Amino acid sequence: MKVWDTRTGQCTQTHFGHEGDINSVSFFPDGNAFGTGSEDCTCRLFDIRSHGEVKRFGGGAFPPVTSVDFSKSGRILFGGCVDNQAYGYDVLGASSSPVLNFSTNGHEKRITCLQVSPKGDGVCTGSWDSTLKIWA
Repeated sequence: MKVWDTRTGQCTQTHFGHEGDINSVSFFPDGNAFGTGSEDCTCRLFDIRSHGEVKRFGGGAFPPVTSVDFSKSGRILFGGCVDNQAYGYDVLGASSSPVLNFSTNGHEKRITCLQVSPKGDGVCTGSWDSTLKIWA
């Protein structure tokens, strides 16, 4: 991933880590970090101030991640995946496993987009099954 200064057109940072295509990026609510979702089956948190990866979620048996967004507080990083489910990861927790799983009455096909509502009281997921679901 690269961070660009739009005023100068120059790359100011390059972040390494993912071993597959990056499908989604979302800024942390305070703007000092960003989360990514990738074909390598991980979500990652990168800090712009420290120029590096802070935390890695998923991997192993988890599915590729198509979309990411943060809760309003930044405590949870949500990831929509090709297994038709969305997961929530605790940014401050010790575990890289999800603390939330949106699967009950979930999608029938892969999730392709995910966004937290502006008030932070819901998450909307969109899918190849031609539906949007709001989780509140």
